[in-house]
Amino acid sequence: MPEAPSFTLPEMGTEKQISLADYTGKAVLITFWVSWCPDSQRDLPAKEHLNRAMQTDDLAMIMINVTGREAAPDAGEKFYKEQGFTFLSLKDNGTNIYDLYQCMSVPTTYLLNADHEIAARFNDKASFQEILQAAGKVLSQ
Repeated sequence: MPEAPSFTLPEMGTEKQISLADYTGKAVLITFWVSWCPDSQRDLPAKEHLNRAMQTDDLAMIMINVTGREAAPDAGEKFYKEQGFTFLSLKDNGTNIYDLYQCMSVPTTYLLNADHEIAARFNDKASFQEILQAAGKVLSQ
């Protein structure tokens, strides 16, 4: 499995720098999103529910707002606050990390195993159930 590209980005609301390396030894679910996209608007509440319901520290969730695809620089952060999301969301530097991960649409979700190898990739048409099933397989390895 290919290794996931590393990154360090500012956290929404705090500007604290968060790196993929901060989650060494943990499986990670990364989702790239934008506020105006209907598929992102459907996907993010499901991810929020998962984030609140998770009973494990073995899976980290990192949402990345693709600021370079937003209508305004602060649109993603405004949407995040309005929706009351509690999951960790970072701000891409334009589309740098989105491009590094070779995304073609939003939302795009990557599932990384504990070694940060890409175990699965899901495009905007993937069902939440597909993502949960894959996460279960990665966590049971």
